[in-house]
Amino acid sequence: MRDLVLVHGRSQQRRDSIKLKAAWIEDWERGLKKLGLERPIADEQIHFPYYGDTLDQLVAGKSPEEAAQIVVRGNQPDDDSAPLSDDEKAFIEAALMEQIGLYAANPDLAVQQELPPGTPIEKGVLNWGWVQGILTVLDRHVPGASGASVALATRDVYQYLTRKNVRDIIDNGVASAMDKAAGRKTVVVAHSLGTVVAYNVLRNLGQTKGWSVPLFVTVGSPLAITVIKQRLAQISPMVYPGCVGGWYNAMDERDVVALYPLDETNFRLKPKIENKTNVDNHTENRHGIDGYLDDPDVAKKIYDAVVQGD
Repeated sequence: MRDLVLVHGRSQQRRDSIKLKAAWIEDWERGLKKLGLERPIADEQIHFPYYGDTLDQLVAGKSPEEAAQIVVRGNQPDDDSAPLSDDEKAFIEAALMEQIGLYAANPDLAVQQELPPGTPIEKGVLNWGWVQGILTVLDRHVPGASGASVALATRDVYQYLTRKNVRDIIDNGVASAMDKAAGRKTVVVAHSLGTVVAYNVLRNLGQTKGWSVPLFVTVGSPLAITVIKQRLAQISPMVYPGCVGGWYNAMDERDVVALYPLDETNFRLKPKIENKTNVDNHTENRHGIDGYLDDPDVAKKIYDAVVQGD
């Protein structure tokens, strides 16, 4: 039997990491039960690096509504007098407009139509009315989306990709979990922001540390979003992780964060990544981890990789 490393996404702050790990395992077990299978490995072989509180510190414990104001208009969470950089605002705006572009033939017009009368229509992150229009479009027209939640998810990715101190803390935690399984083949399953983290760690450290990952599973992944790919490329070359034997990506096409499959059109890595795009994620925004891990195909893919003999 192989070990399993689970890499979580955002909104896990102030959670009990043991209970969170147990919830992921329960979700997987529920998917296996649909196939008449039982979990094949013990808790000790499942590793769950937890970094939720690191991200929470970025918004200083504010409510989602307050944090959303920080994201699109306000200040750095640890300094009420320091405005967000134009670079961060532009990153968030680009990601949100790409989301809207999947549902509107003319994203700019869709946003303009939501602006209150008399609001300047110049697009750009320095125009607060324009940003409000973006969030309103997401709230009203993108199924299952919340402007605030998508903005916060985007900001967390930005912080990870651009703040080396934050990235190092998170990467070291994931690397430590991989090191616990040193000498054994390890299946890695990652969700949402966790897919960005896991990909970055595996491509940069995997071969150096001698990790062997027969299967890398990503679910609800935003890796194919243009600005995220661009920032990842600034950290290091966009390559298929050398330590990874196979890559399986699953998404619900209605997922508000995973906009595209990781295919030859949207994420041009070789060898080819296997994509499943017809997950029926039962969570409200089609993005929740429970709606992915209890999918029978996803659950079986993880199961098969874990029970494979070495």
